[in-house]
Amino acid sequence: MTDLMNDPAQLFNVEGKRALITGATGAFGRVAATILANAGCKVAIAGGNKNALENLSRQLTCRESDVVMINQRPSTLKDCQRIVDLTVEAFGGLDILVVASGMNDVDPIENMSEERWQTVMDANVKGSWLMCKAAGAQMIEQGQGGKVVLVSSARGKLGHAGGYSAYCPSKSAVDGITRALGCEWGPHNISVNAIAPTVFRSNLTAWMFSDDEPGKSVREGMLSRIPMGRLGEPEDLAGPLLFLASAASNFHTGHVIYADGGYTAG
Repeated sequence: MTDLMNDPAQLFNVEGKRALITGATGAFGRVAATILANAGCKVAIAGGNKNALENLSRQLTCRESDVVMINQRPSTLKDCQRIVDLTVEAFGGLDILVVASGMNDVDPIENMSEERWQTVMDANVKGSWLMCKAAGAQMIEQGQGGKVVLVSSARGKLGHAGGYSAYCPSKSAVDGITRALGCEWGPHNISVNAIAPTVFRSNLTAWMFSDDEPGKSVREGMLSRIPMGRLGEPEDLAGPLLFLASAASNFHTGHVIYADGGYTAG
């Protein structure tokens, strides 16, 4: 630790680390892939949309990063093991896992079918658990520690009207996985933490940043509960991600970091 204090830049140095991002073409996945690649990581990007993966891979390769593309969703343990195996085959090991894959499905509970509810839980909870299971076994076998970053949400802590009876409990479960594995993997020097954003700018949320309705009204309602007075930007998530993936967070595990402008503080 003394060496890191004498050279603070090394606290956040991830150059040469081997990172795997699932859901890499989603809003947060792209943030994670871009910041880790630009920071010098070897990056495996996994997702189900082959065209989007190819586009992202080209963008990252232009930054002279080591990039491998894995056209696979983490739906089953076999899928997750394949994703990990291909990463290890390409880079010789795995140091950082970011599980950015997941989904939302909004509808009042009286309209939500059991099948739709289960699909959200499978994507957000089961997928996170399975990826941790596959990647954790690899990290434990390596014996060099590791970093796991899951994606939660302010909705994992706070409820929300309008049809979030699937999404809210799924993110609460991700918080539980984070805390449980933070305890379980502490002896292996594998830290497990989660980033929990509120709304941030992306293709999916562009309508909320618009001055047209209903975006303007929804945004104003959100801003009334955000002390910092604005919605999130991708770079608001990049900093916490780099912190959790680097030596700067070596004594942090089992935590959920709320990147929400104070939304959950009130």
